[in-house]
Amino acid sequence: MSVLRGRIALVSAPDPLHLVVGEEELLVERAVKVALDEARAADPQADLTRVQVSDLTPPELAELVSPSLFAEGRVIVLQGAQDIGKEIADAVLAYVKAPADGITLVVTHTGGGRSKAAKDLPGALKKAKARVTECAKITKPADREAFVRNEVRQAGGKIDGEAVATLIDAVGSNLRELAAASSQLVADTDGKVTVDEIRRYHQGKAEVTGFAVAEKAVVGDRAGALEALRWAMQLGVAHVLVADALADAVRTVSRVAAVGRADPFSLAGQLGMPPWKIKKAQQQSRGWDAAGLADAMQVVAGLNADVKGVAADADYALERAVLRIVAAHGRR
Repeated sequence: MSVLRGRIALVSAPDPLHLVVGEEELLVERAVKVALDEARAADPQADLTRVQVSDLTPPELAELVSPSLFAEGRVIVLQGAQDIGKEIADAVLAYVKAPADGITLVVTHTGGGRSKAAKDLPGALKKAKARVTECAKITKPADREAFVRNEVRQAGGKIDGEAVATLIDAVGSNLRELAAASSQLVADTDGKVTVDEIRRYHQGKAEVTGFAVAEKAVVGDRAGALEALRWAMQLGVAHVLVADALADAVRTVSRVAAVGRADPFSLAGQLGMPPWKIKKAQQQSRGWDAAGLADAMQVVAGLNADVKGVAADADYALERAVLRIVAAHGRR
């Protein structure tokens, strides 16, 4: 019996078909990179080609996915498949029935689409056993917090709930900026990302975000809230981010005030909030009564539409909302 002296590295063939669904650009880019990395693990010389489906004809698609003479690896990314027409959709579906060796086809799709072909394409690709990556837009605060925790963990660090909130306060809601800040903080510290470290690296930014405006408004600090709002507007903080922060603060105070002053840890499961956030909201709820909170809830409900185009002047709409929230706090 012979003895195998060398070591042979076996690399599995990459998935020939990927479907990337969603509108979160950073996550879409990462999904494409995963497909490319896997293709290059099998063939380090694998090429990447990106093309908009709206610019593509069936003959051009056939040329892109035709196997080469020497079977070099290729990654073909069909971008914007929510705009695909029936002719190209039929050509794509015909190809995936018998994909060529060495070619990885990645189809990006927002999940919507105007034409029937565009709407039906994701389901058809799933039936063709495409590897599916969901990249839905992250809009909920809890999902954004989970994203930051995962970024820090992936970078080899640790972060607690209060530090997550502080980082989002300082950086904003843009995932690309949050990802960069998370990895930078882990690299520049011992891996434990704390509130103090975040404030040190982002000094001056946290005081002019929507969250700073909201925190002052819900405790009735009229002068402080208006000053924070004016700084935020001067520095270009998006109106919708300030509106979202005000809405989140008012809703959080309202929910916490409704259950009374129980232990934050015992309320965490019931409210679906971390204990530190409940404790802060309990402090902020002082000075509020049910009628005042109802008025504030109406203010933030209307503000969202105002900053998205209903109001003629979004700056004025935000200032008026802050003043009305402060006034509601001081009704008692």
